[in-house]
Amino acid sequence: MSVFEQMWERRNTRSMKWDRLTTVYGLEDASDILPMWVADMDFAAPDVVIDAIKKRLEHPVFGYASEFDDCRDALRNWLGDRYGWNTESDWMQFHQGVVPAIATIIETLTEEGDGVLITTPVYPPFFRIPLQQQRTVVESEMKERDGHYSIDFEDFEAKLKDNVKVFLLCHPHNPGGIVWQDEDLQEMLRLCAKYDVLVISDEIHADLVFPEYTHTPLGKIAGDEANRIITCVAPTKTFNLAGLQAAVTISPDPEIRKKLRDNAMARGQMEMNTFAAVAFKAAYEQGGPWLEELLETLSSNMDYVIRELPAAIPEIKINKPHATYLLWVDYRETGLSEKEMMDRLLTKGKVALEPGTKYGEAGRGFLRMNVAAPRSLIEEGVERFIRALQN
Repeated sequence: MSVFEQMWERRNTRSMKWDRLTTVYGLEDASDILPMWVADMDFAAPDVVIDAIKKRLEHPVFGYASEFDDCRDALRNWLGDRYGWNTESDWMQFHQGVVPAIATIIETLTEEGDGVLITTPVYPPFFRIPLQQQRTVVESEMKERDGHYSIDFEDFEAKLKDNVKVFLLCHPHNPGGIVWQDEDLQEMLRLCAKYDVLVISDEIHADLVFPEYTHTPLGKIAGDEANRIITCVAPTKTFNLAGLQAAVTISPDPEIRKKLRDNAMARGQMEMNTFAAVAFKAAYEQGGPWLEELLETLSSNMDYVIRELPAAIPEIKINKPHATYLLWVDYRETGLSEKEMMDRLLTKGKVALEPGTKYGEAGRGFLRMNVAAPRSLIEEGVERFIRALQN
């Protein structure tokens, strides 16, 4: 049996996806709810990662971890081999996750009241982090047509003038699953350079791009503007290692790196823990074959949902994304409000998806659906969705 067909019991394992449904959805009892919400896969991590952790466990001393040059080399080779992006080891700084890294960058390099530009609908921490730090969130709503998104560059430029100091780029885009084309990236970068805006490029989904598309790291094509870009990457989304908390920021600018190091020292932030470092190295050095099989599984799961769900409910529209394991489901033609849709899914269908407005008002009328699970669970999820909207 393939690792991508095997079922794992995840309830009562401290799983956010499976064990926090009552809290997240305000339910008294979520024992019969199928979770298809948070971006967490129901697949076992690659054997090479598990074996590496087991080997480390043979040594019974778990002191402070250090000496991560081999991890930097593994990531540098991965980025060079897969994307043709030549980076340097000293550009890399470790963090406990991409979201904490983004929070640290904003705290370090901006002031209270500064504008942080985002393109909506977008990943919720892009709103939450700047607001929690008393920065001003500036939204540039993307153009949408039949569920397809593009940047409204006229609005984008206008918003850059609004005391914006940082542009938070979701690349590939979550929840839209967009792989940005080089010309779009170059125009974003040109405008940010024009208004002297720093770019944080969240590329955590970069490895989850389907073969028909190509991910281009923003730093690869930045040229003379490379120093205004801080790229955030991690093996956690790619290899389902989120609980190990490992990420890297990449910046060629030594002054930015020094400021981030100083902030980390001031906050008492450590680098990776022992097991995160072991998993990080193993994943980037040996995880390629597992990833290729994963992408085939995700593509097949998406094709199934896109075929079956609209066939049963013609008012539902779904476009296959370029990347990620997340479908952006358009239910606007059903005429249901978001509250009505969520009530039906949870109480009648017994399935948990994410409401579109979690990604900003621009997401109203959509749902985000996670299809990174064995096919049997995906089939059950589709059945539950259909049941929720019957009659």
